[in-house]
Amino acid sequence: MIRKIDRPFGYLWDKKLTDRILVTLGPSSLSQGIIKECSDLGVHLFRLNLSHTPLDGLEETVERILSWTDVPLSLDSEGAQLRNHAMVGDAVFYSEGTTVLVHFREVLGDEKNISFRPLNVVRQFRVGDEIGVDFNHVTMKVTDLAPEHCLAEIIQGGVVGSNKAADLGRDLEFDPLTEKDRAAIEIGRAMGLKHYAMSFTNSAEDARLLRSLAGPEANIMCKIESPEGVRNLEDILQAADEIIIDRGDLSRRVAIEKIPFLQRRIISLARARRTPIYVATNLMESMVTTQSPNRAEVNDVVSTLEMGANGLVLAAETAIGRFPVQAVRMVRTLMDETDKWTPNTSLDEILDM
Repeated sequence: MIRKIDRPFGYLWDKKLTDRILVTLGPSSLSQGIIKECSDLGVHLFRLNLSHTPLDGLEETVERILSWTDVPLSLDSEGAQLRNHAMVGDAVFYSEGTTVLVHFREVLGDEKNISFRPLNVVRQFRVGDEIGVDFNHVTMKVTDLAPEHCLAEIIQGGVVGSNKAADLGRDLEFDPLTEKDRAAIEIGRAMGLKHYAMSFTNSAEDARLLRSLAGPEANIMCKIESPEGVRNLEDILQAADEIIIDRGDLSRRVAIEKIPFLQRRIISLARARRTPIYVATNLMESMVTTQSPNRAEVNDVVSTLEMGANGLVLAAETAIGRFPVQAVRMVRTLMDETDKWTPNTSLDEILDM
């Protein structure tokens, strides 16, 4: 279990606990060379997102990663979320005003057809629901229900890729872990993995379920990315070893202008409980396609560290981005600069640091 320090609230935590970088592995970074370079930059934990990692071949993937680095590896669950199935050509354009058939079984998506998983959740759709796909890049409104499908009108057109997250803006009944999650956790435990993250943790019971499957010695990271998770945060903090604020998925259900204030309050509550806390999503998003971040991203990273976050989670930047090592190096540089700075540092000292 991660060590927690006993220090009065309001003091900065031990620097050893405030410079952690969590790196999500994916097509851009699943190679020995890149993993070694990232490891040399002091990565605290590597992550495999099960939403984008096939169960077939998971054991082989884990074996390769563990042979390339001594940095621990975490499995990140799919969890209680809605995603579409595969699309023709991996992306389909939907025109505003057209009608699409939403199937209650898995189909290959095209201009007239789409399906979502988990399939038992899809059957909870009802007339009037607005389904936002991929951060509302496309929005479709359910207009009619039938036993094996529903009809939806495209009210905001755009491109939908394969395996994109979707949301209805209301509560749906999900199992906290999918069957794929359970199978992956079993594989991970058999291979000696000790770190597991639960996506869309909505209650302390969710965290306890993951611990029962991962084992009593597992380090359980609970991701706060739903209103339910926020409301039950105090109980979740009692059951979790660590917390991650996923600002991206949280903003699907909460107005984006509220996210900065939720981030501050959640960090404050985690600090009060001495629970290590990390912040994820859009930290260095521009580095998915460019070699350097923009000024807003740099300021966001430093501000998040100054709020008391123990570390930062790189996701798209390292999983699918063109410059994964550069992204890790930039976060490490900003952490080092943050360590040097104090409220009494002069302008000349900042320039010369």
